[in-house]
Amino acid sequence: MWNLPPDDRRYYPLYAGCVELDIPVCLQVGHTGPLAPSEHGRPIPYLDHVALEFPDLRIVGGHIGFPWTAEMISLATKYPNVFIDTSAYKARRYPRELMDYLRHHGRRKVLFGSNYRAWPPKNCLEGFDSLELEEGTARLFLHDNAVRVFKLADI
Repeated sequence: MWNLPPDDRRYYPLYAGCVELDIPVCLQVGHTGPLAPSEHGRPIPYLDHVALEFPDLRIVGGHIGFPWTAEMISLATKYPNVFIDTSAYKARRYPRELMDYLRHHGRRKVLFGSNYRAWPPKNCLEGFDSLELEEGTARLFLHDNAVRVFKLADI
């Protein structure tokens, strides 16, 4: 919404502070919902630069990265501290490539997100059972990955 890519140097003090405080930064990736240019939500090259320059920064890319989901998956695969969340998407609308990643080598890299208040969790979970995730993968996606990435007390 500020029409700046995530690798704009004006954000770097924020990223450095997140590293120092050991907290993740959550960024919107993919096209924008508001009427604004979407280019800055493209994961490569913008988020790629941030991950390279801040290897200790935990980065959560929200909104799946659509229509550049494959780019977001490649960054989550490449960098140990890059993750994907599903905010603003209902389970029945998750892209196939994200589901393939979640079911296989991305089990520990994808977090459920809802975009609460606009998108309550209950609404975003509509169709979740039809995803047919194995129990361990479902638990990682819905709970464990967030606990680990955000360093929450296990609730």
